[in-house]
Amino acid sequence: MARFKREKSRSVPKLAPRIAALMAMIVLVLITAALRLYYLQVIKHHELAELADRNRIRIQRLPALRGLVFDRRHRALVDTRPSFDAVIVPEDTPNVDATIARLEKLLGGQNNFSKKIEDADDEGRPEYEPVTVDEHLDWSQVVALETHQMELPGVSLQVTPRRHYLYDSLAAHLLGYVGEVTVKDLNHLPDYRMGDDIGKFGLERSWEGTLRGDSGGQEIEVDSIGRRLRLLREIPERPGNSVVMTIDLDLQRVAEDAIGERAGALVAIDPNTGYILAMASHPAFNPNIFAGGIAGSAWHELITDPSHPLENRATQGIYPPGSTFKVVDSIAGLMDHTLTPGTSYYCSGAIWFGNREYRCWRKQGHGNIAFHRAIVESCDVFFYDVGQRLGVDRIAAWAHALGLGKKTGIDLENEKAGTIPSSQWKERRFHERWYPAETLSVAIGQGYVAVTPIQLAVLAAEVANGGTLYKPPFVRQIDALDGSVVKTFPPIVANQTHIDPQALEELRSAMGDVVNAPNGTGHAARIDGIVVAGKTGTAQVVKEAQGARTKETALPNRYRDHGWFMAFAPLDHPKIAIACIIEHSGHGGSSAAPVVKAVMQRYFELNPPQGAPLPAPAAAGESAPV
Repeated sequence: MARFKREKSRSVPKLAPRIAALMAMIVLVLITAALRLYYLQVIKHHELAELADRNRIRIQRLPALRGLVFDRRHRALVDTRPSFDAVIVPEDTPNVDATIARLEKLLGGQNNFSKKIEDADDEGRPEYEPVTVDEHLDWSQVVALETHQMELPGVSLQVTPRRHYLYDSLAAHLLGYVGEVTVKDLNHLPDYRMGDDIGKFGLERSWEGTLRGDSGGQEIEVDSIGRRLRLLREIPERPGNSVVMTIDLDLQRVAEDAIGERAGALVAIDPNTGYILAMASHPAFNPNIFAGGIAGSAWHELITDPSHPLENRATQGIYPPGSTFKVVDSIAGLMDHTLTPGTSYYCSGAIWFGNREYRCWRKQGHGNIAFHRAIVESCDVFFYDVGQRLGVDRIAAWAHALGLGKKTGIDLENEKAGTIPSSQWKERRFHERWYPAETLSVAIGQGYVAVTPIQLAVLAAEVANGGTLYKPPFVRQIDALDGSVVKTFPPIVANQTHIDPQALEELRSAMGDVVNAPNGTGHAARIDGIVVAGKTGTAQVVKEAQGARTKETALPNRYRDHGWFMAFAPLDHPKIAIACIIEHSGHGGSSAAPVVKAVMQRYFELNPPQGAPLPAPAAAGESAPV
């Protein structure tokens, strides 16, 4: 009893404060959780929802297929083919280095995959944006990658459209090539994304807006390692339109085969429209090496090659025209009446002017020689006299009127204008006066005179058609994907120069005998059944010492003369005009004329002459030079 009383008298613990503290802690935890949930669910909702979606849902851009490129007969020259590429999303793999090591081993060899990822990050790659680490996988590599997919988190196979040039280097300088857009490109091209292809050169560049099309996209759901599960939504891409060129595949092949391994260029034009029928430049390059990105070593090899394979000699190569320039002298002299068909001079093999001897190509001379034979046999002394009587400024005025010394307007980058000197030009360029002796060199296409092959082809076309200077287009029409015609491009007349019909007839007749007369310098271009009219030219590369006559074969190749030939045919109703240069080949009659003959023969096999009338010359008073 006493024990009970003692226990009863002890103080009972007070639970209220403890319960209150516990309740306070619970409330604090609940408030903290509520605040955290509010922060995550309300304040950070959009950001976290986007992150969750990007973890689960990806937007995959679908680049549009570039339009095809056809020749004038609708034969494909350029198309687009699928490329199987390995891509990686670094955010989808827990160990990027280990994954890359496995991938490189699987695909064979060291491919600098890590460097490609670093470069993409340096260029501002967004999160979850895939990086292409290997391209153009062969079938065994595709099978290996798909088989080991579970061992390669974040890695997938992507099918990418790649440009394909069906005939490798054929017409490479005209067709051009594509390459991946650069950071510099993206600064002024907001519609492009990293990895997109863009035209870099030639037709691919100048017609980029037509060929490119509009990209589409897919919204896809992926699993935890980035593998595709299902398609949620798709915006289809719009392929680019196709381009139908004016060139003929057969003529292009013949031109390039005839030039062979020599350095040179050829341009063939329809004189009645200005359309380019063939444009060849050699050495050339294979545009396929640029599709999907060119290796640094291959690019370095191209730009350091001393033969300059990336240069389009047809539009960028500037050369002295040599005796082909006598066509300009002839038109200028006949139109200014300082020359008539009956004008004759005596050629002893050289002429003295001042204190210097100016030689004819024929050492023993031509004797008394009139205009017709002077063209046929290309007498230099005759045209020295023609040049003296004209003066350099009248020669320059007519040369400019005929399209020399200025760009033709072809839709290609970096076309050169060449040089047609005059007294004012020399004063501006060198701050020196013009010396009369310099006119003699100009009269035979030497000295300061420089032209491009396309300019001489346009000149040949003008002589053929009566004085109409066309802009030389190489695209005839644009076609939609279904083959319907979107737009056509008619001929564009750049200038109409009045050339007296009788003077033109005298010149054409002489050019006809250049090829067809026994003493003509261009007989190597003769074609049975077709009257070809032409003019040879031999352009000096280095100036010989006074009184010296060095044999061509004794000179190093780089110092040898260039060979020219310009022509049109048939003489009475021209359908094709051509200019060709073969570098360091000597006389144009033996080097360039056979190339022109090969192209013309093929042209007339494909297009037998129908006997159409000769185009009428321009009316008197139209655009004559002043």
